[in-house]
Amino acid sequence: MDIGDGFVYYSSISSLITPLSESFLYIELKMFLVESKGGAIVCMLLALFFLGTWPALLTLLERRGRLPQHTYLDYSITNLLAAVIIAFAFGEIGKSTTDEPNFLAQLAQDNWPSVLFAMAGGVVLSLGNLSTQYAWAFVGLSVTEVITASITVVIGTTLNYFLDDKINKAQILFSGVGCFLVAVCLGSAVHSSNTADNKAKLDNFSSDYTDGALYTSQEKNADQVKSKDLESGSNSGDKVKAGTADFLIELEKKRAIKVFGKSTFIGLAITFFAGVCFSLFSPAFNLATNDQWHTLKKGVPHLSVYTAFFHFSVSCFVIAIILNITFLYHPILNLPKSSLKAYLRDWDGRGWALLAGLLCGFGNGLQFMGGQAAGYAAADAVQALPLVSTFWGIVLFGEYRKSSRRTYVLLGSMLLMFIVAVGVLMASSGHRKQ
Repeated sequence: MDIGDGFVYYSSISSLITPLSESFLYIELKMFLVESKGGAIVCMLLALFFLGTWPALLTLLERRGRLPQHTYLDYSITNLLAAVIIAFAFGEIGKSTTDEPNFLAQLAQDNWPSVLFAMAGGVVLSLGNLSTQYAWAFVGLSVTEVITASITVVIGTTLNYFLDDKINKAQILFSGVGCFLVAVCLGSAVHSSNTADNKAKLDNFSSDYTDGALYTSQEKNADQVKSKDLESGSNSGDKVKAGTADFLIELEKKRAIKVFGKSTFIGLAITFFAGVCFSLFSPAFNLATNDQWHTLKKGVPHLSVYTAFFHFSVSCFVIAIILNITFLYHPILNLPKSSLKAYLRDWDGRGWALLAGLLCGFGNGLQFMGGQAAGYAAADAVQALPLVSTFWGIVLFGEYRKSSRRTYVLLGSMLLMFIVAVGVLMASSGHRKQ
């Protein structure tokens, strides 16, 4: 083959490769932008798993005796790190344009009204997450998540539906909200039934109970129990059995937040406060990314979901650091005092706390990415996270073990209704007009 033939051959191959390379380049630039209903649903399912798992990790540490102030400080660091990773990994993809600036370009723009909405969302989320860390000890992981999720759905989903210009199918959406409320009622019944079961176990166990301190005839032998293995519910000789009165007693002795002898109203009040906070952060983020109230100046592009999430997470981090450092020296709920020095030296369980922060950060990011594509009302399907939390509560903490048949029937009904609720809310997904 001479040079001329080679040139013709090269030209023909180039003519085939060029369109393919351009097509590949387009896909590469757009692959991380969630624009389809299917992609939004995948984001919501992943977010559901992440957001339902991280509370179990923090609960695990509290039950093992680690101070919640220490745990939440660790959690806050990686929660912010997740937002930074998302911003630079996804927000910097593609060439920055006037209409669609990338993450770094938006940081220098005059978009402060939207930034403030995003930061307000971060503030209320931080307050909600911090509150639930204490509510889990009083009310329990499953019921706390059920109550906060129900308030979020009733208030937050309704607000998002109207902010999204009703892009979701109303009949399906509010049917899902109704299913959620039924599941909430079942969850409350589960809590009531399980509380009665635990009370019966303790009543049958010879004990005295004074000023929040528990004294039993078996305490002399309690030191033989491996307290860090309480979550396993193993039947080995040196461990108590999950679901027994011994288990409940040993758990109370080991955990950081003491709950015996304290009013359940405290836990419920904290839980309802957290639920209101959770119901507001998603609508605030919605306003930050879509500017439904037209607060931005003419010609200023809307915040991308990645830029808004970064500002959202920064404010969440700042509030968490301020409050938890304050609680180190001025603890609440009769927790012991600590210090920054003690926190820095406390490596027991730090890895789990850091993992929890990453799961929460990526979970929130995925929820917002799915909401931007399919509507934030539909993205509130991730509020079915009690389905995941209840699973971890049963597996890790032995919740509902050795409970009555009535409790098991109610528990199964609650989980079934949550499955229906998340399916219905996802089915209501619309598609945002670009």
